[in-house]
Amino acid sequence: MRWSGQEIGQEPGEQQRSPALLGLSGLVRSVTTPDFQGVTFHEVTAKSALNRVPAASSMPFEWTVNPYRGCSHACVYCFARSSHRYLDLDAGAGFDQQVIVKVNTAEVLRAELAKRSWRWDLVALGTNTDPYQRAEGRYRLMPGIIDALADSGTPLSILTKGTLLRRDLPQLVTAAERVPVDLSMSIAVFDDALQKAVEPGTPTTAARLATVRAAADAGFRVTVFLMPIMPWLTDSDAQLDDALAQIAGAGAAHVIFGALHLRPGAKEWFLEWIQREHPELATGYRRFYGTASYAPAAYRKHLAQRLRPLLRRHGLDSREDEDQPEQRRYAADAARRIRTAPSALDLALQPALF
Repeated sequence: MRWSGQEIGQEPGEQQRSPALLGLSGLVRSVTTPDFQGVTFHEVTAKSALNRVPAASSMPFEWTVNPYRGCSHACVYCFARSSHRYLDLDAGAGFDQQVIVKVNTAEVLRAELAKRSWRWDLVALGTNTDPYQRAEGRYRLMPGIIDALADSGTPLSILTKGTLLRRDLPQLVTAAERVPVDLSMSIAVFDDALQKAVEPGTPTTAARLATVRAAADAGFRVTVFLMPIMPWLTDSDAQLDDALAQIAGAGAAHVIFGALHLRPGAKEWFLEWIQREHPELATGYRRFYGTASYAPAAYRKHLAQRLRPLLRRHGLDSREDEDQPEQRRYAADAARRIRTAPSALDLALQPALF
């Protein structure tokens, strides 16, 4: 990538600066590149890397690390959009185009993990914005984060749409010799045109399936998130059967599925997209989500009833959405597998047993 950086104190005119970010603690500079048209990366030095999960969230782990805020994947349904409002940025275009990069995450994390108070709890990555979004190719924050966690003896889990995960697979295999490592890939859409419309900044479905295969070949029992399943867009029996066939063919061991849910922030952005791109579905989506974040219970029940026999047919272990938010569901599954499963190295050495 060709990057040009401007110090925040430079003369106006060289770069459009966001007034909301001028007072952001630790802001170093804002960076643009022709490879990311319309996207600005705001590099900051963070005071902390570990984020404690509120007890009220009912998640089965207590800690996350998020090296980025905002995401150039620009998924119109992303549940994390509302988090950008804490920066006085909007949950729509601002989330896609104003990305915060915590450039010192690995160093701060290593210092926090070295404290005597650290209890080696599971740390989850990818529960908010994607740690392998495209900017990771330039900033390379994840290798330092992985090393810091493994060196300290801390289990880790990763959920991503990013094929940059493949770059770090050798490092993750080495990490798995010392700590449990859990990998999950999110693949929601198996129609190329729809995928580019609803997830315009993400790698292709084929590239993500190839990443699942690479991780499985490296010895990991990979989970695929078949979610969100979007009513009338990706939920027909033929679409679901085809998706599961491709997931199984890529070597995935587990599937987590769930219907689209739309929190405030994501809801407004998604419903605008539906009205613009699929006006014939706008009435149905307003009926489902106008006053709720979740699809109707009857729809979700029927979806699960249709999916279970398909999952059995394709030999995929499954867990379903029900009413849990995506990151809580992911956390529960990752924590369960990390507690009970052998390491990736064990799996690589003893393939006949699994």
